[in-house]
Amino acid sequence: MISRRSLFKAAGFTAAVAATSGFPDSLLTWAEPLREQSPGGPILLNSNENAYGPFPSVLAMPSPFKDANRYPDFSVEQLVKRLAKTHNVSADQIIIGCGSTEILKLAVSAFTGPGKKLVMATPTFEAVGFYANATKAEVVKVPLAASYAHALVAMGIEAQKDPGLVYICNPNNPTGSVTPRRSLESFIRELPKNCYVLMDEAYHDFVTVSADYASFIESSVHDDRVIVARTFSKIFGMAGLRLGYAVASPATAKLLRVHQQQDSINIFALRCGATSLDDPDERQIAATRNNNDREAFMHEASVRKITAIPSWTNFVMINTLRPVQTVIEHFNQNNIRIGRPFPPMDTFARISLGKPDQMKAFWVAWDKLPKLG
Repeated sequence: MISRRSLFKAAGFTAAVAATSGFPDSLLTWAEPLREQSPGGPILLNSNENAYGPFPSVLAMPSPFKDANRYPDFSVEQLVKRLAKTHNVSADQIIIGCGSTEILKLAVSAFTGPGKKLVMATPTFEAVGFYANATKAEVVKVPLAASYAHALVAMGIEAQKDPGLVYICNPNNPTGSVTPRRSLESFIRELPKNCYVLMDEAYHDFVTVSADYASFIESSVHDDRVIVARTFSKIFGMAGLRLGYAVASPATAKLLRVHQQQDSINIFALRCGATSLDDPDERQIAATRNNNDREAFMHEASVRKITAIPSWTNFVMINTLRPVQTVIEHFNQNNIRIGRPFPPMDTFARISLGKPDQMKAFWVAWDKLPKLG
């Protein structure tokens, strides 16, 4: 069976190539027949993807197959240098991954295992927990605080015994919430010296100015134990191409590289990533557009008196006041896919932001839900 992510990978590559090479649309249908480009296909608001796709500069990239006959070593080196310059760090602090999920796997492999636990929130992005199970590490899941921030005191207590790795997704998936920077700094200072912290900043670019949030790359704590993961999947619209990276101290990066798969990133993704980084104006346009889409969603939710968790991402989590599985099935019947259940938040639905016409269809379907009571 082809996984959803594998299917998206193939479609993302094919769509990008078709856009630059004049391939007939018919060649795309095998890759992902359920995309909305296919007549009657569902609207996809379920995976926190960027509905607008890669930047125009990426789609217009000449010679998409350039150097495809070569191993990607040189292109990796060039992207590492580009990222190091962007973040004002040294090249030996950058690790490129096949999506940021590879970075998560590297951190788990390096710092957990029998006798070294993983501490994570619940609900949060689960991949890191699956990887830790494979290393035979103890996985401790700590419920989010009432504010939907990470419950750092409780997480710190769990990290004191058999310390290994603490995972912080900030902003958090699926809640879209932020954990305050000052609280995180205090938390890190109190951790055992042999406990590492993985900061997953996949949604960093969607955060508008906030006194509570600051990236651990742009405003580093200069602590060898802190690893920051970033991705090209979100603001850059490249989820199907699988490209991410980590920023860590040189010593920590070296520990991560031991577990890295050789040549895990394809040369096309690397070139698309470099082109995206060279287009800061489009990056700002994408961030502003997402903010506008998010505000429009919050307005529609408010009009309907729907409680929505304040979001700093490209998705919003809402309280449907009913078993979420029934809401999911309702939207399926209306040809719309929304996020899956996230226990224990069993009445909450995660809605990824789509284009305006897609969100209009979402609200039309919402208004067809049976009335409560």
